[in-house]
Amino acid sequence: MNTVKKPLTSVPRQRRRDVVENDAFASFARRIIRAHGRRVATGDVEALRDLIALSSVIDDAIGEAVIGLRAFGYSWAEIGSRLGISRQAAQQRWGGDKP
Repeated sequence: MNTVKKPLTSVPRQRRRDVVENDAFASFARRIIRAHGRRVATGDVEALRDLIALSSVIDDAIGEAVIGLRAFGYSWAEIGSRLGISRQAAQQRWGGDKP
């Protein structure tokens, strides 16, 4: 008796979504981070700790993005290529699963 459900195994997973605002969104995020740095540089020493905390938030966001891309069907080679690193380096940094 075959227990595999056909709709779950025969329907190809959609890999890409239309993303219209990636460049604008990333540019906006960069401007905000730079503005925060300028604010600290003008004497707001209390905001320095918050600026440093952003680096861990960014690292977490990258990890979440990579995990999401893997779940969406992207290979370590595709992810590494976009990051300018090898698939092995990408997998070592963010992966716990097999290539």
